Amino acid sequence: MIQLKEIYQLLNVSQDSRLDVREVKQAQAITDATFGSDSIGWCSDKNIELLKNLAEGNVIVSNETYSILAKSEINICLIPVQKPRHAFLMVLQAFFVDQPKWGEINPSAEIDSTVLIEKSKVSIAANVVIEKNCSIGDQVIIGANTVIKSNTVIENGCKIGSNCTIGGVGFGYELNENQEYELMPHIGNVHLKENVEIGNNVCIDRAVMGSTLLNENVKVDNLVHIAHGVQVGKNSLIIANAMVAGSVEIGENVWVAPSSSIRQKLTIADDALIGMGAVVVKNVGDSEIVAGNPAKSFPKK
Repeated sequence: MIQLKEIYQLLNVSQDSRLDVREVKQAQAITDATFGSDSIGWCSDKNIELLKNLAEGNVIVSNETYSILAKSEINICLIPVQKPRHAFLMVLQAFFVDQPKWGEINPSAEIDSTVLIEKSKVSIAANVVIEKNCSIGDQVIIGANTVIKSNTVIENGCKIGSNCTIGGVGFGYELNENQEYELMPHIGNVHLKENVEIGNNVCIDRAVMGSTLLNENVKVDNLVHIAHGVQVGKNSLIIANAMVAGSVEIGENVWVAPSSSIRQKLTIADDALIGMGAVVVKNVGDSEIVAGNPAKSFPKK
């Protein structure tokens, strides 16, 4: 059971001593009809009117919203912070998410004897396969049925979902003298740097030579395909159903929206935004916003 004072302490908020022993049992949206005295949620400034409809409960709000409503006649407990959504994230992580059990490796997992791994510091689910000469860092989580192909490097703090293939051979063919397609050998690897997170059903291909590289804190959503030789800069996000073709270079803090496609060998510069469903056929500059098919540049609002 969570006491409200624990949440105050986590968020470094001056607590109301009268509420020290109030118990919080569930995290809910404030629009949930069952939101009650033992619930905690959060509210953005634009939805402040929703708070007036609540009869009870505990809600994380901005300092601005708190200053507006603190003296009004509402029965809910307001918890003022600078960034309400992030504070709610902290609460969820601390109190409502099962923490990984380090050293828990399902018996059905197959880990080659050549793999560099400290088994007491990872969490590996059922039917995971890790092939030869891979390197797996500490506090790495790998979901069920994922295959880590040979020579892949996964650094500390990475999370990989279920049903992924990391380090498979990409789609690269050359015509021979008989005009038949032959697969180009892919002798490179995939390298995931610290705190990269990969969703479910993701495919990241190994490079022909060198590495397909995802830098620190890159986040990849479900059902994404990243082709051979792609480079992704720090803190970039690649969202569901996106396709990044071979040898694309993506900068830092880039947002690649759902169902977008990026043609091979392009450069997407830092802080760019690729719109939903965009088909990118030209380089994208710093902080540029592109959308459409073919993708065109849009001015910032």
